Amino acid sequence: MRTADITRNTNETQIRAFVNLDGKGVSKLDSGIPFLDHMIDQIARHGMIDIELNATGDLHIDAHHTVEDVGITLGQAVAKAVGDKMGVVRYGHAYVPLDEALSRVVIDLSGRPGLSFNVNFTRARVGEFDVDLFIEFFQGFVNHALATVHIDNIRGVNSHHQAETIFKAFGRALRMACALDPRAAGILPSTKGSL
Repeated sequence: MRTADITRNTNETQIRAFVNLDGKGVSKLDSGIPFLDHMIDQIARHGMIDIELNATGDLHIDAHHTVEDVGITLGQAVAKAVGDKMGVVRYGHAYVPLDEALSRVVIDLSGRPGLSFNVNFTRARVGEFDVDLFIEFFQGFVNHALATVHIDNIRGVNSHHQAETIFKAFGRALRMACALDPRAAGILPSTKGSL
């Protein structure tokens, strides 16, 4: 199975993340930020990726460092679990609706970090969670997973729904990109011969 267990310790956060790309979508999450846990649970469930996450951060300041570093650590774990990328599909995409909201996520396990984040949240907060931090999560992820990710919220009125469609679509697109293609076993999905 393609798994990785990553620990990241800084002066701001202490994080451990385990991922199993060939899992059943089971999660055990404790970031100290309930709404972030709820969103990462969407990645696990809809990506069929087992995720265990424990994070302790300087939440007495704010959630910024913890959210960003969780994205970094999960990105490192996915990169390690994917390994040499031989036989992976490489590209993944998903559209996910939730009531009035609709989001699209497209992923390329390109070896080049890049994020296009086109989301206009209708509120600045979902409960106590600052929605500005979502871009920090995904930027941390792409920088360390070495992936190109395009995230577009096509429509939405409820910011909880907007966020949830993004994370569900991200999970489904990641599942597709990380999947092993039986027709391409032992083949790197690049004409350059390098990813």
